[in-house]
Parts: sequence; structure tokens; C-alpha cells
Amino acid sequence: MQIILVSGLSGAGKSTALRILEDSGYYCVDNLPLTMLEQLAQIYRQYGYEKIAVGVDTRTSPLLDQLPKSLKVLKNNGIDLRVIFLDANNNCLVMRYSETRRKHPLAAPERTIEDCINIERDLLADISQIAHRIDTSNLSANALRKFIKEFVDADYNQLNIIIQSFGFKYGLPIDSDFVFDVRCLPNPHYDKTIRDFNGTETPIIEFLRKEPAVQNMLNDIYTMTSKWFDEFSCDNRNYLTIAIGCTGGKHRSVYLASILSELIRHNFAFNVITRHRQLTIQECK
Repeated sequence: MQIILVSGLSGAGKSTALRILEDSGYYCVDNLPLTMLEQLAQIYRQYGYEKIAVGVDTRTSPLLDQLPKSLKVLKNNGIDLRVIFLDANNNCLVMRYSETRRKHPLAAPERTIEDCINIERDLLADISQIAHRIDTSNLSANALRKFIKEFVDADYNQLNIIIQSFGFKYGLPIDSDFVFDVRCLPNPHYDKTIRDFNGTETPIIEFLRKEPAVQNMLNDIYTMTSKWFDEFSCDNRNYLTIAIGCTGGKHRSVYLASILSELIRHNFAFNVITRHRQLTIQECK
């Protein structure tokens, strides 16, 4: 049996994620009291359900301290247990609440929306630390669907290394463990003949491959991160996200993320997932 716990900040897309999992064949339960998690697994296992997704958020905040115990029991019972945490930056969350005019679950007369978000972030901090985090700040529903499919298909018995390219002009990804800034490298954007290509295409690859500074940056990023893979794996981490950013997230970061992914796949047995945030957003519009 596989159980996916879906948690995250209000407005970050938890309901959308549960609908995506439901469409993928998971039986979904939202806002289940955490003391009933073990019972839920027993009951649905008896009825032959093999894939379950459970929503967890601050509506059950008095019971959140029960979660580590419940997770340990489920894992000891041989259940493939995964935790996903949907996050977004505060500005994005405030904007979403302003647009929908919904009431925040932690709303109180003396609190602003941002106060509520910060309190909620603190309440869910422990879950966030053990989960695979997805930053939904700029993601469409289709892009989120793609990321969740990667999460579901990944081998959870080993460390999954996510190499993510992004553009600094669109915001720093808050779901990253390592962040590297490659804006100092030569920029293909200023060559009008190749500007419209991206870092996975031949003209950009040829441009950047000729630059010694690009190879030096790649070597440094690989050396710095790879020496810690075993440590992260021994710490029972299932996901490690390495983010590489350039200005627009189209050329330099995409090229380096792609080459770094190939290098890690060639030298390590870990599963490697490559994401190009800005290209994915563009493709899924």
C-alpha cells in the first residue's frame, strides 16, 4: 500500500494536488484527524485500496505533534509512505487571497493575511522538513501536475536528486536545498542570432560549451554538491534539490542543469530528475 500525505500552506495548491492525485487513481481524504491515520490504513487495506492520499494542514494543528508517531507506525507496517509539501512565497499567497477573497483558516480580528501565513508556516515547519517541497509560486495547474507525477513515479527507496533551473527575475525557488547563481557567466541573450533558443538546444549548447568559465562553474558545482550526496542519503532524505539560476531561466541555468544532471547520472546510482522551471511554466500555459 502507498500513502501520500499532502500538506502545505493555505493557498499553495493543496486542494489542486489532491485532485491531481485523485485523477491518478488515488483515494483521497482531506483534513483527516491524524490520530485516525493508522486506522485509515488498516480499513482501506482490508477493502483492497492500494493508493491513498491524505490532506494534512493547520485545521488539525492541535494534533500535528502526533504525526511523527503515526508515520513511524505506518512505515514499520511496510507502507510506502511519502510526504509532499506545497509552498509559495508570501507575496504570492497574499495575492491569491486578495483575488479569491477567501478567509484564511487562521484568520483573527487582530491578524493580517501575512500574519496568518507566517503563523501557519511556523506550525507546519516540522512537516516541511520531512517532505518533498514544491514551490507553486509561479506554477500553473498543468505544471504542478507534471511535478506531482514525477514525485509519484520516483523510487522512494533511494535519494532522488532534483536539478532545477530557474530565472532570478521570476523569484528565488523556495523549495531548494542548494542554490547557485550563474548570472556572472557569458549570456547568450545578447547574441540576437541565438537569443530565441533555450539551453537544451544546439545553438546555446555550442555557445556555452566554448566558454571556459562555464566549464569551471560546472566543475565547482558538481564538486561541491556531490561530496555531500552520501551524507544526505544517510540522513534518510528522499529528495535533494539543487537549483541553478540565471537571469531569465532560459539559457545558462538550463544548460548547466542539463549537463550537471548527466554528470550525476553517469557517476552515481541515485535517481536524477531534471526540471527547468521557466521552460515548464511556458510549456504548460
